[in-house]
Amino acid sequence: MYYIRQVLFLLICLVAEKAFTQQVIPFDGGFGPIGDKLEILTDSNSNISLEKAMKSAGYRKSTEDFPNLGTKPYSYWVRFSLKNATDGKTAGIQLTQAMMDYLDFYELHGDTVKRVNFTGHKRPFGNRYLKNQTFIYQIPFQAGEIRTIYLKVQSGKQLILPVYVGTIERVLENSLVIDMLFGVYVGIIMVMILYNLFVYSTVRDRNYLYYVIYLVVVLLTQASMQGYVFRLILPGHPEIADMFIYFSTALIGIAAIEFSKHFLSTKSYTPKLHRFSYVFYTLYGVQILLALLGYFNSSYTLMLMLAMFSAIYVLYMAVVIQIKGLRSAKFFLIAWGGFILCVVVYVLKDLNIIFPYNNITNFALLIGSAFEAVLLSFALADKINILKSEKEQSQMETMQVLRENERIIKEQNVVLEARVTERTAELNNTLEDLKQTQSQLVESEKMASLGQLTAGIAHEINNPINFVTSNINPLKRDVDMLLEALDEIENVGLSDRPVHEKKQLIEDYKEDLDFDYLKIEIDQLMKGINEGASRTAEIVKGLRIFSRVDEDDLKKADINEGLNSTMIIANNLLNNNIRVVMSQGSLPKVECYAGKLNQVFLNIISNGIHAINEKFGEKPGGELNIKTYADQENVYLSIKDNGIGMSVDTQRKIFEPFFTTKDVGEGTGLGMSIAYNTIKKHKGDISVYSSPGEGSVFNLRIPISFSND
Repeated sequence: MYYIRQVLFLLICLVAEKAFTQQVIPFDGGFGPIGDKLEILTDSNSNISLEKAMKSAGYRKSTEDFPNLGTKPYSYWVRFSLKNATDGKTAGIQLTQAMMDYLDFYELHGDTVKRVNFTGHKRPFGNRYLKNQTFIYQIPFQAGEIRTIYLKVQSGKQLILPVYVGTIERVLENSLVIDMLFGVYVGIIMVMILYNLFVYSTVRDRNYLYYVIYLVVVLLTQASMQGYVFRLILPGHPEIADMFIYFSTALIGIAAIEFSKHFLSTKSYTPKLHRFSYVFYTLYGVQILLALLGYFNSSYTLMLMLAMFSAIYVLYMAVVIQIKGLRSAKFFLIAWGGFILCVVVYVLKDLNIIFPYNNITNFALLIGSAFEAVLLSFALADKINILKSEKEQSQMETMQVLRENERIIKEQNVVLEARVTERTAELNNTLEDLKQTQSQLVESEKMASLGQLTAGIAHEINNPINFVTSNINPLKRDVDMLLEALDEIENVGLSDRPVHEKKQLIEDYKEDLDFDYLKIEIDQLMKGINEGASRTAEIVKGLRIFSRVDEDDLKKADINEGLNSTMIIANNLLNNNIRVVMSQGSLPKVECYAGKLNQVFLNIISNGIHAINEKFGEKPGGELNIKTYADQENVYLSIKDNGIGMSVDTQRKIFEPFFTTKDVGEGTGLGMSIAYNTIKKHKGDISVYSSPGEGSVFNLRIPISFSND
């Protein structure tokens, strides 16, 4: 029995020695994973130093080609030894897991540390031996030499150890292959982005815009997870590059759901499922919040769960909507089904369930998203065909409606033409009546204005006429006396008396007759009659100029002459209490309807006199200023009074027909309307500026040359 115990003890020691003896991996120049040859020590408190790790007996040998350490917030020590079995080729070590937060590298020759490197996704990119998104280490050692490698790894994301060993050339070649494959993926996504942008710019369907946004987020997320954002965009900002992974993975989920909702019209087909999407948005917000608070492992685990369940949620919506008859959901199901399969494979790979880590499962998201991008573009293109078909159907229905409308319109046109003919005749009659009424109103206004001035004009003419008639009787008497004197002188001259006696008799008769005074009186009476006749002629001339019997003819006329004649007509209205200031410039003759312009002047002047009388009454102080001047193209008139003025409201309405501020019976309200239309007929302008209590000024512009253009 004693010997049996001794033999068992020796066997146990041999087994234990073999179990704890570190395995040496022969480096023969080939390239491949060495995950099943790694020894792994769990450092749950992240406080084991290199010296303790070298002496620790807690290592366990990996049995997987790609050890999956999960998402626990632990540190792990990994060791392996390489023996150069070549003729001295340089070995290369590559860890293709780009999202590893911390990686401490130690190269030992025996117990001597030869090289140390501290890098990782949360450390500056410049710390790396080779500037690549993966972790590459060059091991130069002689044939037969042994190098022991210690790696301390930690990550807030899924921690997998895809460790490859080969010659440095093969390692760099593998890195180049990874870059090329990702470049192909980027090319596919960029083609889809540009294609859908072009289609959006053509059809303006917002589904394409949402899809482009979704593809951009997908591209940035994959570039971040594969380490290219850190390598190419944010090499000096490891914290931002690392946090971008958590943000982008949340954004891709939100973008995918949002695009799916718009593409599948979930609001119309499945309103309840449409509203359920906000649960996922909330959970993605929790994922980002966990990352911001430093719970990276929890955030990444939640992201994996959300990625899988949100993909299933979108797939379920597509199935329901496809059953309800939306044709485009069919293509969406094919594209999304393939993508979901890849998402599930990727998640289960990270959770180390069913699918192990390998090149296919590692690039499952890239493969799935590229496949999805192409097929969804086909789905969107099919949607164009659907819209085109619906548009053609709509156009056919529209054409039928248009034909029916055309038939109805033709029938209605026959009826309408008869009604239009009848109505046109009625309108022509009405128009003719309106023209006659307008002419009558204009003539009535003119006659009303002349009627108001008739008494004054009669008085003006009566004064010089009375002067003439009052001189006629004294002149007749003086002439009779003169004739009698001639008869008496003739009788004396024909008598037989001596000359001196005749002369004496004549002188005595002239003295009795007061002949010298008689001559003076006759001369004065003749001058008075001449003045009265001249004044009467002047008034008659003014009336003739004012009335212009040829007013319907376009002729050249003197504006100053027209104003003067108007003032003669309006002179009686002044009552000797209103001071008139005339400032007449040198004016060229104007091509115009002179009689109509005189009517304008009379209307404005009479309104000004009325405003002055309203303010001053019989008191002096009223003043009427009339000014004329010209330039090369126009004649300008300014008629200003210091009467009661006008309010702003009155100024706005003053040129409207039948508007008047005078009492009933004093005005027709057509004077200023006629003035406005007459000036416009001459292609001129008339404007008024007034302030209550200060007076008004009317400014007129009349072109020198009348044009019908």
